[in-house]
Amino acid sequence: MHEEKIKRVAIIGTGAVGCSYAYSMINQGVAEELVLIDVNDAKAEGEAMDLNHGMPFAPSPVKVWNGNYSDCEKADLVVITAGLAQKPGETRLELVEKNTKIFKQIVQSIMASHFNGIFLVATNPVDILTYVTWKESGLPKERVIGSGTVLDSARLRFAIGQYLNVDTRNVHAAIIGEHGDTELPVWSHVTIGIEPLETVLEKRNDCNQECLEEIFISVRDAAYQIIGRKGATFYGIGMSLVRITKAILNNENSILTVSVHLNGEYGHRDIYIGVPAVINRNGIRELIEIDLNQKEQEQFNYSVAVLKETMNSIGY
Repeated sequence: MHEEKIKRVAIIGTGAVGCSYAYSMINQGVAEELVLIDVNDAKAEGEAMDLNHGMPFAPSPVKVWNGNYSDCEKADLVVITAGLAQKPGETRLELVEKNTKIFKQIVQSIMASHFNGIFLVATNPVDILTYVTWKESGLPKERVIGSGTVLDSARLRFAIGQYLNVDTRNVHAAIIGEHGDTELPVWSHVTIGIEPLETVLEKRNDCNQECLEEIFISVRDAAYQIIGRKGATFYGIGMSLVRITKAILNNENSILTVSVHLNGEYGHRDIYIGVPAVINRNGIRELIEIDLNQKEQEQFNYSVAVLKETMNSIGY
């Protein structure tokens, strides 16, 4: 009898991000199986119980349970949200040493299960930890993806939509680079519907470069603002991870700004960083190399330099 293919996603870490992701996955009916894995087994079990109690109201049935690393063997996707969280006043990069150690153990444990799917990494600093995952797993670079600047780009789209009073889904904009303080907005390619942002602003005559910079700063520092108020960010990243998951499991060939491995694109090699990429059932189908203006390219180069310096400090 032919065994029917089941879409299974394993979530490593049942903190606020992992659980927001699981909750969104169930509400959007994306996978058929969700396995929750956490060093605190009782916490994972409690979360699975709680999620299961909402199943009568889900759009489609999902089998949810707390498991262990052996459950990763048949997973299509392993999403890592485990690790230490960013504390108030702490930068994402300051987390790097602590979380690199944790990640080595996690990835080795997952690979011991004979996992042969796709990794999606959300833990910060995400670009560096995605690189660590790639190195430790031995999987092809196309199958190791970081959440990158998907959330940052969403925040930018939301802010521009608010400013122009336009549906955020019709704002096409990207933030690229490190998911952190050196990220940059690609203003030269922002469109509202199919109209360039520059044209829209000229018609309105009420927003200059200074105004755009204010919008970007509010986006770049959004995590700090949220952490200062409620201690952590998790709904936005949870929904961002679901968006990437849908692109993978539904073989969408969607374009999202994720953390991917550069091999000469944008003038850089051997680094994971946020750029637009086409995502499908095999992971990263291709990177999209957009034409940056001189200022944007210089900012991107700086972002790469900061990441490489941090990576060198931990021996990568």
